[in-house]
Amino acid sequence: MPKTPLVAVVDDDEAIREALCDLLMVTGLACSTFDSAPAFLSGDAPGHVDCLITDVRMPGMSGLDLLERMRAGGSDLPVIMLTSVLDPSARARALDLGAQAWLTKPVADDALLDELKAAIGAEDWPDEPGH
Repeated sequence: MPKTPLVAVVDDDEAIREALCDLLMVTGLACSTFDSAPAFLSGDAPGHVDCLITDVRMPGMSGLDLLERMRAGGSDLPVIMLTSVLDPSARARALDLGAQAWLTKPVADDALLDELKAAIGAEDWPDEPGH
């Protein structure tokens, strides 16, 4: 039986973390949530997840700082950035660092799932329910 892809969600807003995790689990993905970038980095999560969804603006370490630190450490983990603020320079920086996508909140479920499918790979994507 194939391994269920695990997606980490890093966001300082509990409601957003819960909503994203609910969406992922309904889709057939596993989800792990973190309330800050340091919480994500402090465990062994970076080496055990298949994709990271992170908020850009968080207290302390931002999502951009998290992406930068991961890339500096040699990680090629796919990262999807979420933000509620239009910031072309931050978007350019994230994409230069290899972010899979830059999505504006509120993000449409289909748009997020399409980016996740591209990041994880269609071959590892869970079957549609009922198939």
